[in-house]
Amino acid sequence: MLSQKNRIQKKDDIERIFKKGKSFKEGSLLLKTLKNDLNASRFGFVVSKKISKKAHIRNKIKRRLREIIRLEIKLLKPGTDNLFVAFPGLEKKEKFEDFKEIVGKLLKKADILP
Repeated sequence: MLSQKNRIQKKDDIERIFKKGKSFKEGSLLLKTLKNDLNASRFGFVVSKKISKKAHIRNKIKRRLREIIRLEIKLLKPGTDNLFVAFPGLEKKEKFEDFKEIVGKLLKKADILP
């Protein structure tokens, strides 16, 4: 589980990232990123009902994304707010390694992962 300081929780923060953040897309996953004034990077995850009407599938995608970030958080550059937005097609990825590869590419594109 991500620590409290690494989570985006307020709706205002999410809306600010959607409006002002830079976008990076890889397959069925979008990363919106925006600099913040904190010493930590914060993350949020959006998986809509367009992915699946079944909550357990949407939650499985969010759990996998959170776990990848939790494992990589020490390697990431601090000072950014990041929002992962899933699109239809991501639910078809069965392997954890597929998710890890997509997230890794996105983080490198956004220059968050050295």
